[in-house]
Amino acid sequence: MVKQLGYHQIRAIFDRFHAAEAEPKGELEHVNAYTLVVAVALSAQATDVGVNKATRALFKIADTPEKMLALGEDGLIEHIKTIGLYRQKAKNVIKLSRILADEYGGVVPNSRAALQSLPGVGRKTANVVLNMWWGVPAQAVDTHIFRVGNRTGIAVGKDVNAVERAIEDNIPADYQQHAHHWLILHGRYTCKARKPMCGNCIIRDLCPYEDKNL
Repeated sequence: MVKQLGYHQIRAIFDRFHAAEAEPKGELEHVNAYTLVVAVALSAQATDVGVNKATRALFKIADTPEKMLALGEDGLIEHIKTIGLYRQKAKNVIKLSRILADEYGGVVPNSRAALQSLPGVGRKTANVVLNMWWGVPAQAVDTHIFRVGNRTGIAVGKDVNAVERAIEDNIPADYQQHAHHWLILHGRYTCKARKPMCGNCIIRDLCPYEDKNL
């Protein structure tokens, strides 16, 4: 297992990420906080590309909890049936929409605890919404971040919660806001699970991973 990198090494890595793309963005399409919650909830065990294809038409007609409730579960299923686990996800979206409409006046709450109380919204989803919509330096650890964090030594941990803490503890504060996007994009397009593209990696000389594909 790769050891946790030190401050100067991590800062050098994020200096490069920042130089390559100063303002990295999440790839899930949304038009407001509510559609972001829905999109992230739908993205569990699915690709952002697949979710975006399904939600482009959906969000044109259902961009508020009230409109989603009017569409109904069956109507929602028609839009998202190309996404994995669509039936359970449709149930969750309708349930969370009902809670938002009845208990929050249709407004998405911006505390992690309130977000996590919504059906289908776990800590990772809550952190994505807090980060992308409200600019909170929350770290949403997915499979890409877990892999990159441990493979590179940027954020070492045995589970997602440990990696989340390692990011918060070890990545310089001025890079916390965009940290999870840099790590997700790096994992998605360069530091891939089966065949990492080390030859094209901008941090390969700073990375202690021994099994590099060069």
